Amino acid sequence: MTVTGPQGFRAAGVAAGIKASGALDLTLVVNDGPLDIAAGVFTRNVIKAAPVLWSQEVLKQQRLKAVVLNSGGANAATGPGGFQDTHATAEKVAEVLQAGAIEVAVCSTGLIGERLPMDAVLSGVDTAFKALGTGAEAGLNAAKGVMTTDTKPKQAFAEHDSGWRVGGFAKGAGMLAPNLATMLSVLTTDAVVDKEILDRALRAATHVTFDRLDVDGGTSTNDTVLVLASGASGVEPTEAELTELLTAVSHDLVLQLRADSEGATKDVDVTVRGAATEADAIAVARTIAEDNLVKTALFGSDPNWGRIAMALGRVPARIEPEAVSIAINGVTLFAQGVPAADRSEADLTGRAVEIVVDLGVGASTATIYTTDLSHGYVEENSAYSS
Repeated sequence: MTVTGPQGFRAAGVAAGIKASGALDLTLVVNDGPLDIAAGVFTRNVIKAAPVLWSQEVLKQQRLKAVVLNSGGANAATGPGGFQDTHATAEKVAEVLQAGAIEVAVCSTGLIGERLPMDAVLSGVDTAFKALGTGAEAGLNAAKGVMTTDTKPKQAFAEHDSGWRVGGFAKGAGMLAPNLATMLSVLTTDAVVDKEILDRALRAATHVTFDRLDVDGGTSTNDTVLVLASGASGVEPTEAELTELLTAVSHDLVLQLRADSEGATKDVDVTVRGAATEADAIAVARTIAEDNLVKTALFGSDPNWGRIAMALGRVPARIEPEAVSIAINGVTLFAQGVPAADRSEADLTGRAVEIVVDLGVGASTATIYTTDLSHGYVEENSAYSS
């Protein structure tokens, strides 16, 4: 179950010819209502792709009838012509749906700096419109249509006891440090909800899920997370209930993104607790997660806590060295300024790695989800554009 799991949504993923491989490369998600409420969060990268600029503008009214997404080209750093291509794509979707272009969000992913083959994109919209469906296959194809270096589609679904649902898909395998919000995600819900509540719930969910994924420190020009609400269930959840289910589905997708990230051999949770503020906890955890010396040690299954100490010690946060402790996979290796156990006691032979740093100066906690840095990551990204 994916975006088509909640009532009121149709989806399709088709091969429009954007990719030379002939793989699925264009996705269309349509909200049939009765509500057309939407919210979104976007990359904080200053260099924003044309689809991000377009979607940010149309989301100001918080209403969407559809989202069209393509893989095979990011349409980023393409100037006014690229923005015109995005506008033309939205206009085409509006035409087939008999809606307005301002009701259509656009997302793109792929290589930065090249214009899209618009004949393929526009004809692909026609093909996708004809292929729209509500079943599992339609949802699966929609998830496949946004894949780039992903090896598998990422889908998630959850249902509340009172009968309303949240579904979604996501793509991303590299350039993953969303900082919101190359990662795209579309979430759908059939809950009855107003604009302000949906916006707050999405931001609260992404704050502890998508925004905590950090594979390589690269904040994409195209990162976008959208949620569409149809109201088709007739059930109006509380804001807390909506936030909880959106968070659960988003967390599921984040773990799938991490597991399929380029070259990863370790799934790493970096948790910082005992921080003076949440901002300090996030900053320390993110610095550890992005540090190449930490990541390469993890690739070698080496519980080198000294590299972790080095990384956290360079963060402009409140840190008192003798209050810090570092544990890896349940073994405390450093505490009170000195080694606390032999590093060989921490077993890193499996895929799952948990690093827990206690700063000992407060009560705030944060977790960043990351990976190791492997030969596979370097090889894949060194050849990406060729």
